[in-house]
Amino acid sequence: MIETRGYATHDANAKFVPFNFERRNLGDHDILIDVQFCGICHSDIHQAKQEWGPSIYPMVPGHEIVGRVSKVGSAVTKFKLGDLAGVGCFVDSCRECSACKADQEQFCKVHTAATYNGTEMDKVTPTRGGYSKHHVVDEAYALKVSSDQPLAAVAPLLCAGITTYSPLKHYKVGPGSKVAIVGLGGLGHMGVKLAVSMGAEVTVLSTSPSKKDDALKLGAHHFVVTSDKANLKPLKGTFNFILDCVSADHEMDMYLNLLDVYGAMVLVGLPENPVSARAFSLAGNNRTLAGSSIGGIKETQEMLDYCAEHNITSDVEVIPITKIEEAYERTIKADVRYRFVIDMSTL
Repeated sequence: MIETRGYATHDANAKFVPFNFERRNLGDHDILIDVQFCGICHSDIHQAKQEWGPSIYPMVPGHEIVGRVSKVGSAVTKFKLGDLAGVGCFVDSCRECSACKADQEQFCKVHTAATYNGTEMDKVTPTRGGYSKHHVVDEAYALKVSSDQPLAAVAPLLCAGITTYSPLKHYKVGPGSKVAIVGLGGLGHMGVKLAVSMGAEVTVLSTSPSKKDDALKLGAHHFVVTSDKANLKPLKGTFNFILDCVSADHEMDMYLNLLDVYGAMVLVGLPENPVSARAFSLAGNNRTLAGSSIGGIKETQEMLDYCAEHNITSDVEVIPITKIEEAYERTIKADVRYRFVIDMSTL
């Protein structure tokens, strides 16, 4: 076994302490990554605090992992020593079911091994994430990372990037599309950058007037404050696509009514409580209300390559590992522009 160390929480209070543990020895197709940066995702907070159902403790969160390959298994062909590599939200799947064969491993019908707070394919061994010094992963579930971009700013692409890229691609957002991004946070700011790069006319819908300058700097063409509903009247039936990035409870109908004929609103923020919508808000204009998760390995690599080509990264605040709890508190308060990333050299 490979000895490593990280930071873990041992209960739902989400207090983090140093934690020594072991990674598996390298199999023929495994690589060992010396983790350099790991992003903090809001889902880390939900799971550390056990807000999404029972959690597995001790928990080492983190699924926005980037670093350098320091060892490779005997049969590895995708990576060589010294390469940059990334790990996203899952680290294995059955590889044989219809979802896996369709490059949708995140929906594996047998078992998707989450990067942390899950189990390996044996459904027994706990997985531990990127708030750690080292990570071992099968090369098939690792991503190639460009050396031309700042590594800390690439890390959040492994979740925030693919979470927003996937629905934008699926709904064919491009030139001529009128797109609204609801919420300008860790997900929303990536949604703006990606939608603009795809040629869409982008409007940010936010309850915070203070975010107008940021939205425009990120490339948005318009900014609308939604706390004054009078501002929304001229937008009724306007948008082809709305990407809803808000994780707090909020009204659906208000946004659905902004969709044009056959428009779609896709939820990527994950409110804790059930959402509801009036049937007439959907039937009117034949609108669609949908959800979207992450992407498979193929699509995630496509996203990373796209972002490298278009020089898109996340706006980040880099912190030492001792500041995790403070970062959690500030993330909950939306006091970050726009993603915290842990510098693992501070471990």
